[in-house]
Amino acid sequence: MGLPSFDSFSTAARHKVWRGDTLGLADGQVIGTGHAALDAQLPGGGWPVGAMTELLQAAPEAHAWQLLLPALAQAVQGGAGPVALIGPPQEPFGPALAAQGLPVEALLWVRSEAPPAAEPPQGGRGLLGGQRGHAVPSVGAHVARLWACEQALRCAEVAAVLAWLPQARVGELRRLQLAAAQHDRLLFVFRPDTAAHSASPARLRLRLAACAADAAKIDVHILKRRGPPLAAPLQLPARSERMTALLAAGQLRRKLRQQQEGGLPSRTEGASVLRLGLHPEQGHALDRIALAA
Repeated sequence: MGLPSFDSFSTAARHKVWRGDTLGLADGQVIGTGHAALDAQLPGGGWPVGAMTELLQAAPEAHAWQLLLPALAQAVQGGAGPVALIGPPQEPFGPALAAQGLPVEALLWVRSEAPPAAEPPQGGRGLLGGQRGHAVPSVGAHVARLWACEQALRCAEVAAVLAWLPQARVGELRRLQLAAAQHDRLLFVFRPDTAAHSASPARLRLRLAACAADAAKIDVHILKRRGPPLAAPLQLPARSERMTALLAAGQLRRKLRQQQEGGLPSRTEGASVLRLGLHPEQGHALDRIALAA
């Protein structure tokens, strides 16, 4: 009796065979990332639901929110439940998140004692603050984060889980991956970019970095997906359209102010001209907000 040939397989069976040189299909439900260029490179066209997505970056909060906010806002607005934050490096800045569709009422912030191993260098502030470098939690805090993450994945009222686990081992990640699969949850785990060469059970692995050529964009390297390697990183906006417009408006105001200062005389017939609130070193309150953001 001879072996069956591929021609004897049904058409439906042949469609389920994945070739390694093509982008694979999603095994389950996905939710759009909100970034068309990224969706085009992901199996199924979005973040996998019921699977772990691992995000690697040098600073734990640097680009994560801009990347994840569209999908998180969509999940919350769909009534799927709140978003659980496990061990974030800084307290979330509610107004900035709410402005992009994720109200602070939809966040569950799970804190754990995680003193940094060393004083982190100073940096700018973002949606989660500006702490640079991954703080190394104590053993007890690390265990508490793992426990809280697993419990959140099992909770029927949680839409997504974001966990900062810089010390997670492969076995611990595998346990979280299994919990996400069993309960059909969105799971994002943040680890330092130094873990890029270590093994991981994550279905999807991305490395995020600032774009050297354009500060207004971020480089998204797809390290692992069901498909061929991505030769060059994707470049996505580092800020929302609203924040970009706010920063551009602030720059325009400062430019106009400088032009006005240069066009006005300093003295007229013994009378001094005072320019109130036009000192460039102070700026306008809105400018300071835009620069801080």
